[in-house]
Amino acid sequence: MVHQFQERHALEELVPLEAAASADHLAVVVRQAIVTVLAADGHERAVASVLSSDEDISVRFSAPGEWLVVSGAQTPELLHQALSALLGETAYCIDQSHGRVLLRLSGPNARAILAKGVGIDLHPSAFQIGQSANVLCAHISINLALVGGDQFEIIVMRSFAESLLHDLRQMGRAFDLSVSFSP
Repeated sequence: MVHQFQERHALEELVPLEAAASADHLAVVVRQAIVTVLAADGHERAVASVLSSDEDISVRFSAPGEWLVVSGAQTPELLHQALSALLGETAYCIDQSHGRVLLRLSGPNARAILAKGVGIDLHPSAFQIGQSANVLCAHISINLALVGGDQFEIIVMRSFAESLLHDLRQMGRAFDLSVSFSP
C-alpha cells in the first residue's frame, strides 16, 4: 500500500498566516535548514573552527562537541551536503529540519517575556549576541540564541512546538505579543 504524505508545518492551524506585528512579536519561521553537527572524538576544536569561519550559517552551541547549524538561505538537503563535505570525517551531520521548529521572538520586552519561563540570566552582560544555550522554557527543552539586541531565536522539537507556542503566548500576554508566520 502506498501512502501519500503531505508536508505541513507543526503550527499550521494555530498561527495566522499574516497578522499585524506589535512591538513584541513571535514569528514562526516557515523555511529553515537545521543540521546537528557532532564532532568526532578529538576533533571538537577543529570542527568549531571550521563552523565559525562560515559566515553564511548561524551556529548554536548545543553541548560539548555538538552544535545546531541554521540557515535560512539553503535548503536542508544542500546545507547537510555542504556541511558533510566541509567537515568530512571530523564530524557527523544529521538533518533536523523536519523535526525542529524555529521561532523568532523580537521586541523591547523579549527578555521580560522569556524571563517568565527560562531559568537563565538574560541580561545583555550575561547573555550576549551570538550566545546560545539549551534551557527549559516552562517545561519544554529548547535551544535559545540571542541573534540581535532584542531578538531571540528558539529551536524546539516539532512535537513540543504547539505546547511551547501556547506557553509563549501566555508569557507575552501582558506585552500584547503578536504571532504570525514568517518566510
